[in-house]
Amino acid sequence: MLTFNPKDAIHKAWLFRILSAFYENPKIAKNLYFKNGTCAVMLGYLDRFSIDLDFDYVGKTEEMNQLRKAMEDVFVSLNLEIKDQSQNTPQYFLRYKAKEGERNSLKIDTTFPPIKANLYEPFSFKQIDRIIYCQTIETMFANKLVALEDRYQKTGKIAGRDLYDINHFFLQGYVYNKQVIQERTNQALINFFVNLRDFISKNVTQTIINQDLNLLLAYDKFKIIRKTLKKELLMLIENEIQKLQQS
Repeated sequence: MLTFNPKDAIHKAWLFRILSAFYENPKIAKNLYFKNGTCAVMLGYLDRFSIDLDFDYVGKTEEMNQLRKAMEDVFVSLNLEIKDQSQNTPQYFLRYKAKEGERNSLKIDTTFPPIKANLYEPFSFKQIDRIIYCQTIETMFANKLVALEDRYQKTGKIAGRDLYDINHFFLQGYVYNKQVIQERTNQALINFFVNLRDFISKNVTQTIINQDLNLLLAYDKFKIIRKTLKKELLMLIENEIQKLQQS
């Protein structure tokens, strides 16, 4: 996981502390599968900073309260304060001790029920000496593709990090899980990518890119990518559309 300044290093340490404690607990380890940005960064699939922890809950509905109890016991053991939480799924906003004016909070988000087409594999996290079940890169890529417009439909917001991650995954040559896209959108793949291209063209502004990514990328990298990200991503999506048309 990349670290660009001491403040990021402190936050990174808290992410590792929580993950280590979570996956020492059998109740948590068998029910929470790791995913999204921080997971991708820790596994070397992404090259940016990431601040939250995201999971799929793969257990039973009636066991969710037991999971909550186990997670909250971890927070107590680490002296983490619960600032807020969801009543529907295990979602927490946590505060840790930090100097005044420095980042001192993180979010833990859980999806339930997970997408049926999601695929998972065990991965070794040597930094914390744990084996953790995570979404495969193909599954993370597909969910990230859908997340860009889905986030906008649910919250009215677009995350620059979604744009960056999709662009990065394309450039690295990763393959996306087609079944995830089809299950989440109920669209043919070519229609999905055409709609995604049009959505980005119409709604993504330079302000959106700047506000989100300037805190997650090293400054030199941010200066370069901010100028090219939208055009580059639209080109990659257009290439994908052409491939699908020819298949």
